[in-house]
Amino acid sequence: MGGQVERWQYLNPGKTLAETLDISHTTLLYVEGVTVSFDGFRALNDLSFYVDVGELRCVIGPNGAGKTTMMDVITGKTRPDAGYVFFGQRINLLELDEPRIAQAGIGRKFQKPTVFEQHQVYENLELAMAGDKRVWPTLMARLSGAQRDRIDEVLGIIGLREQARRPAGALSHGQKQWLEIGMLLMQDPLLLLVDEPVAGMTHQEMDRTAELLLSLAGKHSVVVVEHDMDFVRSIAKRVTVLHQGSVLAEGSMDEVQHDPRVVEVYLGE
Repeated sequence: MGGQVERWQYLNPGKTLAETLDISHTTLLYVEGVTVSFDGFRALNDLSFYVDVGELRCVIGPNGAGKTTMMDVITGKTRPDAGYVFFGQRINLLELDEPRIAQAGIGRKFQKPTVFEQHQVYENLELAMAGDKRVWPTLMARLSGAQRDRIDEVLGIIGLREQARRPAGALSHGQKQWLEIGMLLMQDPLLLLVDEPVAGMTHQEMDRTAELLLSLAGKHSVVVVEHDMDFVRSIAKRVTVLHQGSVLAEGSMDEVQHDPRVVEVYLGE
């Protein structure tokens, strides 16, 4: 962990990494000039990408465009060859490992839901709460009133109050996706990275997922990587199109879907 983090915490005793954020310029995430190569292949090529506080951004692009690698860099899974990644104006994410990046307020949801299937929905949210992550001490601890209220609030947000005492393994595919989003919300992230949330969902589940993600924007910044263009159209205010590791186009859905370059490399497939 780099020296800047210790200095910020020295200047802000008792505060979390997220509390040291400077977001006075309204931008929460700065990805600037990032390049990543794997065995000579440039997965990201001088990529610059910015997300504002409370924004819901959709990221689209063909397979191999760099979408997953970009999220890997933001969450600390992959280290870039060049470039800068800042969370707010103070936290250099390239100085932190994956757990510290999560603590700073960045949550990531992968395409395949990873819930504790043998445990109840309620227990899954309890386990996801920030603090002691060892399973049994967490399950057996007596929850405070505030913690119970927070779990109930999140159950309402994700629409699973009626399933609170069901085993997570008995949920539908869509419900498991919502539960995993709820587990991230228990850690109160400032930024949510969501990878292909509606793959394999019914139309009804897709509509509910759109409502959920739209409801999160504002309090959270949300970046959604998705291939389903109907779904993107239903939630997108601003869309970023990646191609060959760089931003090809950015703007409203209407603007990017009528961009000849986007039609040629992606939408025209």
